[in-house]
Amino acid sequence: MPAAITPPLSFAPLRDTRVFSPWHLGSGSARLTLAHRIVQAPCTRMRGDKVERGVYVPVDRHVTYYQQRASAGGLQITEALDICLDASAYPGVPGVFTDAQLAGWKKVTDAVHAKGGFMVAQLWHTGRASSAGLRGGKQPVSSSAKPMPGSYLDGTDCAANPPRPLTVDEIHALTAEWAAAAKRAVDVAGFDAVEIHGANGYLLEQFLHDNINTADRTDAYGGASIATRCRFVLEVVEAVAAAVGAGRTGIRLSPYNYFQGTRDSDPNAHWAYLCEQLAGLSPDSRPAYVHMIEPRFDEELDEQKKMASLAASTTGQPVHALTPFREVLQKGGIAFLAAGGFDRDNMVPKIEAGLADAVVLGRHFIANPDLVARLRNGWPLNAYDRATFYGASPPEKGYTDYPVYAVDAVKTAGAEEAEGEAVAA
Repeated sequence: MPAAITPPLSFAPLRDTRVFSPWHLGSGSARLTLAHRIVQAPCTRMRGDKVERGVYVPVDRHVTYYQQRASAGGLQITEALDICLDASAYPGVPGVFTDAQLAGWKKVTDAVHAKGGFMVAQLWHTGRASSAGLRGGKQPVSSSAKPMPGSYLDGTDCAANPPRPLTVDEIHALTAEWAAAAKRAVDVAGFDAVEIHGANGYLLEQFLHDNINTADRTDAYGGASIATRCRFVLEVVEAVAAAVGAGRTGIRLSPYNYFQGTRDSDPNAHWAYLCEQLAGLSPDSRPAYVHMIEPRFDEELDEQKKMASLAASTTGQPVHALTPFREVLQKGGIAFLAAGGFDRDNMVPKIEAGLADAVVLGRHFIANPDLVARLRNGWPLNAYDRATFYGASPPEKGYTDYPVYAVDAVKTAGAEEAEGEAVAA
């Protein structure tokens, strides 16, 4: 097992905090009644089985993984799923574009629903983040010809193999692909909702950031203005909402993202505009929620260096925080999910201050299949094993083999405060 049960520590149970208060997400027939505000984050795990080039399917280990982490009235967001062939071509990443993939995900959603939980499918296209070598020789696409820094996943040099700008017709075709993938995810695979991946340096965010989508692109999706940079994202939101309903549509955004070469000149103003546009959509197009990543979180810098870099390198208001975006979205009745470096301590003030409707946790969910019960009862957490985040051999390692909290073992160690019911494995 990747982590042993740790000695008991004096953690305050969160059961009586607002974290464990009920709330509702969506509307009408899509309205979900949630029992707590702890959401499983979308975390790429690369555990799918290969069928052919670019096609990976979810299998029994996925059923076990997500069912282990399900809870009554809990919300889980899947790893990012390919909307079509070559949307990512990352090894082990499943999609929702073949019958076998949809059948595999249906087993997952059935297992989660059997525990009283709810599931959201995150849908993506990686754009310039995935190489031609992984796409069967097809050149990567983006908003411009600007390559990512560094190397692709297969080791090829990004600068030597740059993307090409999508044509307007291709943008329209991909918008339709997102809507079709959403409909398959809900109608066939049984997901309760979908989340459009508009963050972390992938295709939609490559249109949002002005250091990638520059003024050199002069069409209706070009970088000369924030309005044109937002057009692709907004059209995808409207198309997905038309396909599955606004109440089943969410979107993930990361205005302060540095990952994969994204670095906007004025994220405060630019994402405020995007949020205003989302909040101003008609009720049948307006997303049920926005899932946004805290400025402190970055895959490349620690929190102190990230915040210092933001303050030094962006124009406009020097303070960087999600609260202004939350306030804009509230005007449209859009729920707000916050992610990025949350733990047992800092999630409580975030929720109790009303700064988010829910918090989204990734690494702690990976390492603790019974995370919700541990937080509710004040039980200690397993440590996570970073080496097994993105695939492992065997694939169950660091995936389905983390232990649940063993109350009896803690009693033996002298933890009298841990009296209670054992959590089922």
